[in-house]
Amino acid sequence: MKTLVAYFSHAGENYFAGGMKVVEVGNAQIIAEKVQKLLDADIFKIETVREYSRSYKECCDQALNEQKKGELPELKEYPDLTDYDKIVLIYPCWWGTCPQACFTLLKNSDLSNKEIYPICTHEGSGMGRSENDIAKFAPNATIHKGLAVQGSYASMCDDALSRYFD
Repeated sequence: MKTLVAYFSHAGENYFAGGMKVVEVGNAQIIAEKVQKLLDADIFKIETVREYSRSYKECCDQALNEQKKGELPELKEYPDLTDYDKIVLIYPCWWGTCPQACFTLLKNSDLSNKEIYPICTHEGSGMGRSENDIAKFAPNATIHKGLAVQGSYASMCDDALSRYFD
């Protein structure tokens, strides 16, 4: 079974339990790289044409506006999913769900007979409604129960990832 790790991550000013911190690598990317190694998978970074602000507040405002309007931001590129059976989708939980960029990828991909494993980073919201929302954009895929990882612990989640994919 061939696996692709597709991830969306935000670098810059991020919220961690207890306050703001500037990071050059977002939590979702840290986890994506761990999953890539664990599963010996290919990896794809979901990037939007219009970049999100590195400012936490501005990024949050942009994400909320996209969500309220149902906007699906254009991506810089799309992976060819033809040869993949399993897609591990990794993302931060924004406003209770996936970033809209993840939905852009799902909507523009043929996910028939694919298995999707959602993993989200959060600082208290867990998976939110992201699993249900993923299912709406990927009705022909099998959506597995997701794994929520507190972003503050992204670098220490190896055991949780191993158990998730056991």
